[in-house]
Amino acid sequence: VQLQASGGGLVQPGGSLRLSCVTSGTIFAINTIGWFRQAPGKEREGVSSISNHGGNTYYADSVKGRFTISRDNAKNTVFLQMDSLKPEDTAVYYCAADTVYKGGIPFPLESYEYDYWGQGTQVTVSS
Repeated sequence: VQLQASGGGLVQPGGSLRLSCVTSGTIFAINTIGWFRQAPGKEREGVSSISNHGGNTYYADSVKGRFTISRDNAKNTVFLQMDSLKPEDTAVYYCAADTVYKGGIPFPLESYEYDYWGQGTQVTVSS
């Protein structure tokens, strides 16, 4: 399984970005896809996740109401729409895939639950 994240950039506070995570390889093995972020000097934190067919979505409290995760399985892509961005959203954003939990991932926003990771995409929110 391979994951390719893209869509990061520089945006002003209050602006929007849409991140994409394209998956390839053994697609049928992928269950939940998660987005994580890591700011300089901080630990990696879970941002959002979506189950195999999009029925279950999860968000960190810090992004609820501002970020929306969606999944287009026909295009093997998961999106993270980020609105009302704040300077504290500045970080490298990563997408990750779980191929283990067919029945649903126990802790969707914990990085140790995911076994495949893509490279990061930088998001900078600054005026």
